[in-house]
Amino acid sequence: MADNNTGIGEIERQAADYDASQIQVLEGLEAVRRRPGMYIGSTSASGLHHLVYEIVDNAIDEALAGFCTEISVLIKPDDVIEVRDNGRGIPVDIQEQTGKSALDVVFTVLHAGGKFGGGGYKVSGGLHGVGASVVNALSEWLTARVHKDGKIYEMRFARGDVTQEITVVGDTSKTGTEIFFKPDANIFEETVFNYETLKTRMREQAFLNAGLRISTEDTRPGQETRDEFTYEGGIREFVTYINRNKTPLHEKVIYVSGEREDSMAEIAMQYNDSYNELLLSFANNIHTPEGGMHETGFRTALTRVLNDYGKKSGALKGEEKLSGEDCREGITAVISVKLTEAQFEGQTKAKLGNSEIRTLVDNILSEKLTIFLEENPAVARAIIDKAVTASKAREAARRARESVRRKNALEGMSLPGKLTDCNESDPKLTEIYIVEGDSAGGSAKGGRDSRFQAILPLWGKMLNVEKARADKVYGNEKLTPVITALGAGIGEDFDAEKLRYHKVIIMADADVDGSHIRTLLLTFFYRFMRPLVEGGYVYAAQPPLFKLTRGRATRYAFSDAERDVISSEMRGEDGRGKVEISRHKGLGEMDPDELWETTMNPETRILKRIELDDALRADEVFTVLMGEKVEPRREFIERNAKYAVNVDV
Repeated sequence: MADNNTGIGEIERQAADYDASQIQVLEGLEAVRRRPGMYIGSTSASGLHHLVYEIVDNAIDEALAGFCTEISVLIKPDDVIEVRDNGRGIPVDIQEQTGKSALDVVFTVLHAGGKFGGGGYKVSGGLHGVGASVVNALSEWLTARVHKDGKIYEMRFARGDVTQEITVVGDTSKTGTEIFFKPDANIFEETVFNYETLKTRMREQAFLNAGLRISTEDTRPGQETRDEFTYEGGIREFVTYINRNKTPLHEKVIYVSGEREDSMAEIAMQYNDSYNELLLSFANNIHTPEGGMHETGFRTALTRVLNDYGKKSGALKGEEKLSGEDCREGITAVISVKLTEAQFEGQTKAKLGNSEIRTLVDNILSEKLTIFLEENPAVARAIIDKAVTASKAREAARRARESVRRKNALEGMSLPGKLTDCNESDPKLTEIYIVEGDSAGGSAKGGRDSRFQAILPLWGKMLNVEKARADKVYGNEKLTPVITALGAGIGEDFDAEKLRYHKVIIMADADVDGSHIRTLLLTFFYRFMRPLVEGGYVYAAQPPLFKLTRGRATRYAFSDAERDVISSEMRGEDGRGKVEISRHKGLGEMDPDELWETTMNPETRILKRIELDDALRADEVFTVLMGEKVEPRREFIERNAKYAVNVDV
């Protein structure tokens, strides 16, 4: 086994052979600055943080090869990033194809690296070899410092161009690479790093690489903090961490692993008493949010094994059969595979395409989970009982769904009675306001633009779906109108193609009750219509917080800071004019014109799009806020109370 416990098999150390001959050039760097989205996904905050991940991924590759045990990531003042590792250090000798230093080639030539069969790496997350050069191209400046062969070598760059050739700047007794860079403000929409985002990613990497020590630190004035992560239990501890706010059905995390030729797979899983599944998959330490062949192999094997065990144990009678959805209810699972020729879709590596890994995962889970269930009958019984109960609930949900359809057919209508629809029929051009209360609904109906805006008023507190199965959702008088109005179904039946509106806007008062209703709706959308959130269809309207009046002039403010600015402007230069400032009344107390102008007019309104960048974080927040356990919720509220002036989930 490798000394960093990667489980890939015996790795032959190649330190002596890792030189410039292993750095191969495929093509140039011209297009990166012109089309950065092709390489890092976007130029928004996610793309900005992706720069750090690209550099860290290279250090992780050194860990996978058995040569790196420590990585540190620092956010320095002025949002400069520093990434250090104690690997072998990037080669600095002359690369034969170009006649340049290998360090120069790695940072200035696209598709250059030790990951194309030159012998540098057997397993790598940096498949395309563009990471270092892309980060360099998209940085205002970048400095690379290499500790190797007793010397410290340094090169400097600006927007991809060399500004200081490779230079020996000192002596050293260690090995490793240090990268410093400042993202280019001409490229990115924002250049301020979020420490929590980087911390979460680095903790994830520590879980995936048992024994690897990763530290994060923020040294910006007023934000100083540091964290360190190392997990000898690897992905077993990852599952325990994810389930920390849930109630597990069985204490011990189920863990299986195996390998074939140069590929290996490991799976950790544990069921909890919730009705939701959380499946995280990784290939060569890269998160694959869109899944791929490793997830397919897992799902297929899990369903087959539980059905076989259910029949063998007598829990399933005759023709009874569990669906994949039944088998995954309440599961938290982490799948991690490592392979030599990973076939990712795109540079952002969202999906794994290697068909052989499906067979490997299927075989490992089928064999070893079967043995586990036979050796742990109490755990097996708890899992099977939960799946059987889920199956019965699914059948009840099907009957409830059919009942709703029959009722609609008999009544000759398919849309809820309280829905005031719009005239436009093209979903891409329409929006629906889901409004708290009949009075607010009346104002919204009177103030809307009937061409493209539909209004659906809700009344009272709706079902908390975090504590309910699908059969309780169908037929629920508060949720059925939402399901019917949107027209796309729920759960596995959800079909975005049938969505009747491409903007689903939650409009609730800016108070505690409004926040609760907004959270209940978002929980429902996330748990039962997740593609609705993932597709960017869900928005939160932002009513004004203050009304400012001077004489006949009236203006609205959406924050304390804006209130102060507007107040100063309305007083004018003399400063003696009196401005009446009132905390704004609820939506239901606004007249239609006022509601239109402040909250519904596309020219003047403020909408917040609900985005799902991190499924794990979203799952955690909804579990804490809406789940059974009180203590995690209390801790969350106490920790975030200082941010609660204007909170949107």
